Amino acid sequence: MEFLASKGDYMRYFKRSLLLLLVCVIVLVCTDQDYYSLLGVSKEASSREIRQAFKKLALKLHPDKNQNDPNAHDNFLKINRAYEVLKDEDLRKKYDKYGEKGLEDQQQGGRYESWNFYRYDFGIYDDDPEIITLDRGEFDAAVNSGELWFVNFYSPRCSHCHDLAPTWREFAKELDGVIRIGAVNCGDNRMLCRIKGINSYPSLYVFKNGMQPVKYYGDRSKESLKNFAMQYVTSTVTELWAGNFVNAIETSFASGVGWLITFCAERGDCLSYQTRLKLAGMLEGLVNVGWMDCGTQGELCDNLDVSSSTTAYFPPGATINNKEKGGVLFLNSLDAREIYQEVMQHLPDFEIISAASLEDRLAHHRWLLFFQFGEGDKSNVQEFKKLKFLLKDEHIQVGKFDCLSSPTICNKLYVYQPCLAVFKGKGTGDYEIHHGKKILYDIVAFAKESVNSHVITLGPQNFPDKDKEPWLVDFFAPWCPPCRALLPELRKASKHLYGQLKFGTLDCTVHEGLCNMHNIRAYPTTVVFNQSDVHEYEGHHSAEQILEFIEDLRNPSVVSLTPETFAELVQRRKREEIWMVDFYAPWCGPCQALMPEWKKMARMLNGLISVGSVDCQKYYSFCHQESVRGYPEIRLFPQKSNTAHHYYSYNGWHRDAYSLRGWALGYLPQVSVDLTPQSFTEKVLNGKDHWVIDFYAPWCGPCQNFAPEFEMLARAVKGKVKAGKVDCQAYGHTCQTADIRAYPTVKFYPYQGTKKSVLGEYIDSRDAKGIADLLNEKLEAMEKKEKRKKSRNKVRT
Repeated sequence: MEFLASKGDYMRYFKRSLLLLLVCVIVLVCTDQDYYSLLGVSKEASSREIRQAFKKLALKLHPDKNQNDPNAHDNFLKINRAYEVLKDEDLRKKYDKYGEKGLEDQQQGGRYESWNFYRYDFGIYDDDPEIITLDRGEFDAAVNSGELWFVNFYSPRCSHCHDLAPTWREFAKELDGVIRIGAVNCGDNRMLCRIKGINSYPSLYVFKNGMQPVKYYGDRSKESLKNFAMQYVTSTVTELWAGNFVNAIETSFASGVGWLITFCAERGDCLSYQTRLKLAGMLEGLVNVGWMDCGTQGELCDNLDVSSSTTAYFPPGATINNKEKGGVLFLNSLDAREIYQEVMQHLPDFEIISAASLEDRLAHHRWLLFFQFGEGDKSNVQEFKKLKFLLKDEHIQVGKFDCLSSPTICNKLYVYQPCLAVFKGKGTGDYEIHHGKKILYDIVAFAKESVNSHVITLGPQNFPDKDKEPWLVDFFAPWCPPCRALLPELRKASKHLYGQLKFGTLDCTVHEGLCNMHNIRAYPTTVVFNQSDVHEYEGHHSAEQILEFIEDLRNPSVVSLTPETFAELVQRRKREEIWMVDFYAPWCGPCQALMPEWKKMARMLNGLISVGSVDCQKYYSFCHQESVRGYPEIRLFPQKSNTAHHYYSYNGWHRDAYSLRGWALGYLPQVSVDLTPQSFTEKVLNGKDHWVIDFYAPWCGPCQNFAPEFEMLARAVKGKVKAGKVDCQAYGHTCQTADIRAYPTVKFYPYQGTKKSVLGEYIDSRDAKGIADLLNEKLEAMEKKEKRKKSRNKVRT
């Protein structure tokens, strides 16, 4: 709760408040870097870099190691607070935008672990390059990239996880390049692990596109892990002989895929079966892998001048009779990684698109283009040659464009440095620049998402200032991790709103003037432009909440109240009307956190309680007059109030939509009927109405939580089904007769022409809408059954 001064002249105080707000903005700009500078990282630091920096400082500054320093505890709390905020995507966004002011309802960082925890348990795999530590924002993109993943879900407090760590590292090194080896710290990613159903540690899963995740249950030795993982490597090693060898080499020209062949002779060492299979996985889609036994195919090996075991790469169109002319590459190594790297270097690079043909080619096909500046640009790694194969099913072609050959084109596309972009088959006007990690799986995920979504890159030429159609524009900076995490969610949302709302992104590091014109002060800032109306999105970075925000703009669930409309709608409300009002300030951190929950609550209460909000920064004098002393101030104005100013203030700890809704529903007049043993028998069992009954106990917490939900149900089925409540503490015998064994229990008593059974029909749900839907289905079925019965009776007569 933000407390305000309440004395002094209003105007003098208002001016002083404005000056204080201006000072706060200046301070925020300065302190915006405090958490980053405390940890010694840049604002664009990844989650992994933040963890590594914090661990280094924790080992150095921990009070356990600085027992003679009286300030050690306070100093450690500062870096701990910085880490707890910056590791969390939503908190990091708030901090970047509002500084400490935006975090006043968050208490992270007040507790910390022992020095031994940070030394041995914290960030187990952060220093292992072969193991990719996945966070919530990148997990789905990684495992849906088309590559094979084996992921270790672990907890830093789990001893078995630490026992597995050395084996997992060895396993990752051995299968590096064949399978992506990942790790998810469920201590830092609780929500992700909960969604994935992880309830024990370590949990090991294989992920592959088009396949359900497969859990590993075997022993945790390196060989067992390797045997389990390799069975999901779908590539094969082909045995070659005289009958199929020549055909394989000759047809490689048409397919564009060469051959890597191991010749096994009596002399020399031959690649093992495991190494050949590993190479097949590493080169899947790029090169076929085969082997030949020179003991049985001696004549063919002699013709190829193979006298000892060796491995050779035959590129597409290789000439067998003249190996040098045909470009056959003989490899001396027995190491899979070395062979892989040498073969990859000999694979052809991407096609370079000319300036003259660019527009035409982009208008007829989907493309992933690498923009380079001169032939000396070495930004592309060899592994990216896998992109053609991984994007084949999406019909995305891969190429390069040299900006030095046509600077005008690149300037028009706002490309000023090496980067890559997806063009969606509609020319140069419909494209999106990649701002994620320059890692294969991230690029693949971006390309697949982008071509199937409706987000485009914006600039001064296509910015929707005067566009008649509504636009959602994301103002961002590529170095900002929360910005990069938001982009995939925007793509998901754009698919749901295609034809209703256009989506675009604007890079404020490139278009600084345009961002300043729209008063953008933090990243990401997401704004909906609907002609003259401008609405800023303040919710979490999820497609679901973005869609809820858009729906709320179309059909506002919360009324923005002015002093005049407050007097008209709230103070002079009808006697049966109820209002809930949120008095807030836009700069207040807890208010910002409440807003999406407030709107969600309003939609849930639609038709029952009217919901409004008052901007106390805009209407300061009015809020002061209404005795609002802090933000957010939530008030409920009940029906049939004797005075217009009679209200109840919400003092609950939780400000989520469900808690607020439950509190508000408690002030609605009761629709359900309180039943006694006599009325239960007369009205429910012997009566001719359908009844739904809530059997409860007054002391039962779940019963108290369910009570407002049951009232919602009573209203939803009013006119069709009567709703009643039985107090099982007061009327234990009635509940015992009805076979009630737990509280609350909901039962349905339908009238079907005879006296009803005291046992009723048990309903296994605590959701008003779910129960209402179920009851309507039952009533419908009963009605159809009755019609059939009448129809049969007519036929008989």
